[in-house]
Amino acid sequence: MTSQTSTVTKLPTKRLNGVERVAALLLSLGRTNSQRLLQHFDQEEIRMITVTAAQLGTVASQELDAIAEDFIEQFSNGVTLYGSAGEVEKMLNGVLPEDQLADIMSDVMGNSNRSIWDRLTTVSETIFASYLLKEHPQTAALILTKIKPSAAAKVLGQMNGKTRNSLVRRMLSIKPVVPEIMRDVEKTMHEDFMLNLSGNLEADSHARMADILNKMDRDHMEDALDNLNQVRPKTAELLKGLLFTFDDIIKLNARTRMAIFDQVPTDRIVLALKGTEQTFREVILSSLTSRARRIAEHELASGEPAAQRDVMEARSTITNLALEMAGRGEIELNAKQEDGAYFN
Repeated sequence: MTSQTSTVTKLPTKRLNGVERVAALLLSLGRTNSQRLLQHFDQEEIRMITVTAAQLGTVASQELDAIAEDFIEQFSNGVTLYGSAGEVEKMLNGVLPEDQLADIMSDVMGNSNRSIWDRLTTVSETIFASYLLKEHPQTAALILTKIKPSAAAKVLGQMNGKTRNSLVRRMLSIKPVVPEIMRDVEKTMHEDFMLNLSGNLEADSHARMADILNKMDRDHMEDALDNLNQVRPKTAELLKGLLFTFDDIIKLNARTRMAIFDQVPTDRIVLALKGTEQTFREVILSSLTSRARRIAEHELASGEPAAQRDVMEARSTITNLALEMAGRGEIELNAKQEDGAYFN
């Protein structure tokens, strides 16, 4: 005779980590509390939590208890929950605008074709290029073959010729990559860019603002910085460090100055030097070829006056040229003076 033993169905406990723990905790808190917490996340973080929560499935109460102990000292008795797309949509409803919610849910429901490579097109090409230069060239080449051609072209345009040509050759010889390695690369790119997108955007906004200030009239630029310094002194200080003006040219080393003025017509140099002090003028003249220097010195000695507007425009042209050359990697604007940088 077989004895029957009463058994209680027990859900298997699976160890959650990372985003899964966050998703499980938010689902267990209910709509009101989870909405309050979600307001402190950015959209990309919400997207990641949403996708994870929708795929979470059943989470046993034992695991919820373990999660709760990590976040809250006293938590209610664990309950079983089931993560699904419907539950996630209810949780997000009212937290995000309808268009953002629809965009995120399209990812959850599998209706969006936006991969990590598509979303990387939102990253500044300057930041992207700087990131790739720190990677192994073969890895950088692989990444460039995965993003959109227009984005890859912009990123390559931020690199110097030698590096750019090397990457192009590697891109042409890229072999198929096993799925496991490709997933690791995609995960890394997601973590490095999408999860830190707000920080990247902030850095990019400072760079763009510095570029705008560089192109403003000197008086307007100083007025804007003085005003910003009263409200946000740290930001003002950061922007000052990113600015490059005509006066900063003498701080560059001789080789960099020569590279800049080799591309500037002599008449523009003469105009830009109108009204400058003798010491400043001598440093700039020392950066010219012998012939250009003789012409410039002759023109300056004539003492012919020039309109302030023309002088400022000439200085702005030279400054913008220096910034463009630096952007292409042809010169470094933070290069320090070297021995023998000044000519007698």
